[in-house]
Amino acid sequence: MEFDHQYLFIDFEFTMPEGKARPEGFYPEIVEVGIVSVINDKITRKFSSFVSPDRFPALTERCKTFLNITQEQVNGGMTFKDLVNLLSEFEQKYPGSTIVTWGNMDMKVLRNTCLKANVKFPFSGKQLDLSMEYKRFFGDQNQTGLWKAVQEYGKQGTGKHHRALDDALTTYNIFKLVEEDKRYLKKPEPTTIGDRIDLSKVFDKFAL
Repeated sequence: MEFDHQYLFIDFEFTMPEGKARPEGFYPEIVEVGIVSVINDKITRKFSSFVSPDRFPALTERCKTFLNITQEQVNGGMTFKDLVNLLSEFEQKYPGSTIVTWGNMDMKVLRNTCLKANVKFPFSGKQLDLSMEYKRFFGDQNQTGLWKAVQEYGKQGTGKHHRALDDALTTYNIFKLVEEDKRYLKKPEPTTIGDRIDLSKVFDKFAL
């Protein structure tokens, strides 16, 4: 990681309809956020909060069960505009930060909700989908789920799956593992005796 360059590992949890049929005008909204700020290979800040959705504030039973959250928790969360302001503050402190997520849905939902709420998208730096990086690195045909990916490394995810901060921390842990593997592969092969001397001349000498 570069000097004073911030990596923001972000995970959002979203609203979801009850079944396959979506209510008219429905779109996923953020109900929980987890952020891990990493500078010079060190976690400098962690943030977690519930977020109250605007368009469809009442959570479906499916959403509450899947995410193991309550309506009261979400009702007491920060507003979406406060979330956008917070994300902007993170990047303004370190312009050009790299935003790292597992999958592309987090930024898609954030961008779409900004559009619906008529607020400016908070990020201008590079956005890295670590699941695609993982897929390319290991040559997988399909994208791997976050916790399956960390288990493939022989590790365990942090905390509980589908809790935003825990998933953001797990994303950071996988990022470190992949970066370590990349550095290992870039290391030059150790020099052998054969590289230092011309063995054919040695063999010719002893053949006489």
